[in-house]
Amino acid sequence: MPSMKTNRSAAKRFKLTGNGKLVRFKANKRHILTKKSTKRKRNLRQPIVTDATNVKTMKKIMPYL
Repeated sequence: MPSMKTNRSAAKRFKLTGNGKLVRFKANKRHILTKKSTKRKRNLRQPIVTDATNVKTMKKIMPYL
């Protein structure tokens, strides 16, 4: 049986924590930063645990995570 392929775009965006949860980085931190407050930009730096509704799909497209 052939091996399953990992979705490379997802592998670059999601990491696994020690407890087995998926972590992602927040969007909206790339450009047009002058109108965003310092507090908002600071909060966008933090990684966040991925929502439970997406975890099943992410684990399926990254079988060796």
